[in-house]
Amino acid sequence: MVFDFLRPVSDEFLNFVETLSPQTLGKKTLFNTEAEFPDLEGVQVALVTVNEYRGMVEANTDIDFTTFRKYFYGLFPGNWSLVLADLGTISPGDSIEDTYFLVRSVCEDLLRQRIIPIVIGGSQDLTYAVYRSFDALEQMVNLVTVDSKFDFAKENNPVANSYLSRIIVEEPNNLFNYANVGYQTYLNSQEEIDLIEKLYFEAYRLGQVSNTISIAEPVFRDADLVSVDMFSVQSSFSGNFNHFNPNGFDGKEICALIRYAGISDKVSTLGIFNFNNSTKEVSLVAQILWYFLEGFALRSGEYPFGTKENYFKYIVPIDDEELIFYKSDRTGRWWIEIPFISDVDNKIKKNTLLPCSHEDYLAACEQEIPERWWKAQRRNLL
Repeated sequence: MVFDFLRPVSDEFLNFVETLSPQTLGKKTLFNTEAEFPDLEGVQVALVTVNEYRGMVEANTDIDFTTFRKYFYGLFPGNWSLVLADLGTISPGDSIEDTYFLVRSVCEDLLRQRIIPIVIGGSQDLTYAVYRSFDALEQMVNLVTVDSKFDFAKENNPVANSYLSRIIVEEPNNLFNYANVGYQTYLNSQEEIDLIEKLYFEAYRLGQVSNTISIAEPVFRDADLVSVDMFSVQSSFSGNFNHFNPNGFDGKEICALIRYAGISDKVSTLGIFNFNNSTKEVSLVAQILWYFLEGFALRSGEYPFGTKENYFKYIVPIDDEELIFYKSDRTGRWWIEIPFISDVDNKIKKNTLLPCSHEDYLAACEQEIPERWWKAQRRNLL
């Protein structure tokens, strides 16, 4: 059983949980202990920490996540309830590929049980292992990263800076869309930026998102896997001065973004990587995770799980096209239809809905084709 490779939480931490208020998250969570592995029946979200940093230069592979757990499980849930389990820690394998296999296997098993895996810790190349866990589900995958860089392969760069190339190139190629939220232009070569455009992927600059945080909501609403690089957060907010970052998201912005991921009905996996377990950073990561859980608890069960019968339909003619928009009568969120073209080879096999914003609809009424719709059309035909 793949869960046999997970290291249980420490006795020190369990003793700490005993001292917590009955209302805290720690009192409402099932833990993998030396005595027993938790029964996953009815569990909705499972947390796994990973002590694998060999994808980075000068990697520290001896991080204890007890401090993080103490801070996170000492928090109080909001006016919501969910069944959460903490499965412990994946220790580094003999090789980094061994760790990838364990991460992939654990996430795959959880996804099969319709449990959302949350992977905390390790370098961001673990995103590749989590992505490969979707292979068994035989579905196209939308990947969203919160990252200051695109992480394409560069000569002599560490593995963590090139995992995206591996995702794009390796078979089976299940990637339908990649979207980056928060990239900083001066940290990426023009060749990388051009490649994003060539592949019809999406990228949103840090300033663009910080100025209007809501533009990222449709992006997360369409994601299957969300990967957060903590290097995308300003050091003044993360407390990580070993890897100094003068620019990036502030604490409120990163929490708002991951709340969007939580509230998305489609997001089924979250990874938070490249955090150094310092006293300051564990508090921020714990709060990021709290906001994801709050969003998850408030999910509405809309598309792709609901039907279009409860939507208002709007048809906007543009040149030779008819753009069809749908607005939820429950949440007020918007979608635009991507039509199925029968006489070409499509990645999608039927009409599907792409999350969009009210501003996209208003722009279409002014005869402007939404960029997200245009790129999705082109990706579908690649």
